[in-house]
Amino acid sequence: MTRATITCMTALLAALALPVVATPALAAQPPATAAAADAGAAPALPKAMAANLDQHIAGLHEQLAITPAEQAQWDQFAQVMRDNAVAMHQAIEARGGKLAKANAAENMVSYAALARVHADNMEKLSSSFQTLYSALSDDQKQVADTVFRNEHGKHQSPHKQAG
Repeated sequence: MTRATITCMTALLAALALPVVATPALAAQPPATAAAADAGAAPALPKAMAANLDQHIAGLHEQLAITPAEQAQWDQFAQVMRDNAVAMHQAIEARGGKLAKANAAENMVSYAALARVHADNMEKLSSSFQTLYSALSDDQKQVADTVFRNEHGKHQSPHKQAG
């Protein structure tokens, strides 16, 4: 698997997680992963990927018109999204590092592990979003329903048969 393929897969899986947008203040802050990198830890997300995620988070924050009263729930949701992106990126990188020498059975096992990371991430994100969604006004919930419904439609398989 090429580096470009791994990067594309990371972006696709992150996009499938849910659309996200943060406050302008959150978007201006470096993600937790960049702060860890500055502290001497290995960078968890490439800068461009972290910047795209923060931009996505900022856009969703704006679309949902998050109020100061909802900010704490929003911050938790945005952090779960960042943590999930790091976990998925690390899982994809680990898989990519082994893939060139993996036989078909090992490839299948590593893909299953990747799917488990994605499923675990979605459980965390869903739980966090439920808390946020509960705090939203009816108007904000309608916006969220539309945004997430439309985002899902963008990721439908091109192989889906009409019928």
